[in-house]
Amino acid sequence: MQIKDLKIIVTGGASGMGKHFSLSFCREGARVAAFDIDPKGLESVAMEAKGLPGELKTYKVNVADEAQVVAGVEQAWSDFGSVNGLVNNAGIFRDGLLVKVDKQSGKVSKLTREQWQAVIDVDLTGPFLMTREVVARMVEHKVNPGVVASISSVSRHGNMGQSNYSAAKAGLVADTKLWAHELARYGIRVAAIAPGFIRTPLLEGMRPEMLEKVVSGVPLRRLGEPAEIFAGLRFIVECDYFTGRCLDIDGGLVL
Repeated sequence: MQIKDLKIIVTGGASGMGKHFSLSFCREGARVAAFDIDPKGLESVAMEAKGLPGELKTYKVNVADEAQVVAGVEQAWSDFGSVNGLVNNAGIFRDGLLVKVDKQSGKVSKLTREQWQAVIDVDLTGPFLMTREVVARMVEHKVNPGVVASISSVSRHGNMGQSNYSAAKAGLVADTKLWAHELARYGIRVAAIAPGFIRTPLLEGMRPEMLEKVVSGVPLRRLGEPAEIFAGLRFIVECDYFTGRCLDIDGGLVL
């Protein structure tokens, strides 16, 4: 499959890596549906896409809301005539230790159910809902080939203070393998990418000493760039024999 032949939905497509993915696909002639919950971000990405070879349309969708997902996918399908690609990129953090003891008072605090559920809803249930709705239409309308790429994380191996995030990203890789097996018969490939620390507004907003500490743990001694994650997406899209696997693009972080 070639990028110029894509009609692709990118979730979280109006900020950070998702914005980079949306605009990069559009630069190469793809038709892109950017899903996001941020109206201003959607306006911004739409403005930046003007004049690019492809086409970009925006949709205000919360991927954790089933009704919004169903309506958003239906609208994008109608607008483009079909959809043959999906990038599950939307994600949030609600970090916290499972239990934490205050050094002065000795009081024990706990990761809340709300912190847990918020991340699971967006980072795991969201990709489930999006993938289900997109591939159901692909199968029904015999769209072939099709491709689904999900953004996991090196945190899927477990990262202190991220019980919720690690569980969601590990579950996403497990589902990637399962869905690849189930959907191969329909000509739909499913894969994932596990980025390490990537240069995004979130990381760039860290205190310099904290950012230096983050970079020091990466064997290549630098942050990754969104373009390097997009290179992984390009491979997944264009290599028609690749499915059911997760690409670690992390500067050697998990070595």
